[in-house]
Amino acid sequence: MNPSSAHDFDFLHGRWQVTHRRLKDRLCHCNDWDTFAGLCNSWPVLGGAGNVDDNLLHLPAGSYRAATLRTHDASTGLWSIWWLDGRHPGRLDVPVVGRFHHGVGIFHADDVLAGRPIRVRFRWSETGTPTPLWEQAFSADGGSTWETNWTMRFERTMPPADGAH
Repeated sequence: MNPSSAHDFDFLHGRWQVTHRRLKDRLCHCNDWDTFAGLCNSWPVLGGAGNVDDNLLHLPAGSYRAATLRTHDASTGLWSIWWLDGRHPGRLDVPVVGRFHHGVGIFHADDVLAGRPIRVRFRWSETGTPTPLWEQAFSADGGSTWETNWTMRFERTMPPADGAH
């Protein structure tokens, strides 16, 4: 097993154009997707033991900003990932926690959607390619079945400048 490390997200440092694809409604057998553009700028923090990205999402209903904070715990090999939605600046989402294995990152959390408990899964793949992929899925049955409801395909517009933003 290749251990997770503080360098797992180094591929994400820099500036990106993002193509978002998001289900209009979640966990209700919806097959209607919105596709929209976005931008992402990512850089290391905490001496490389974490990273932050600033995101601009151009939803069909209007644009908004969001931020992601990721930290790596060297003692457990686990990453924690928090999302802060600029439309709700006083609320930080519960962190998804997980690790990379052979270049694929899987992260989980327990959360609530419309008053009912759900499992959340983030999946990072194709991280060694010019177009990494992020996917979000929800499960209403404790993880037995999953509905992918959001994908983000990244295309680099500017490489990192010496690890800084």
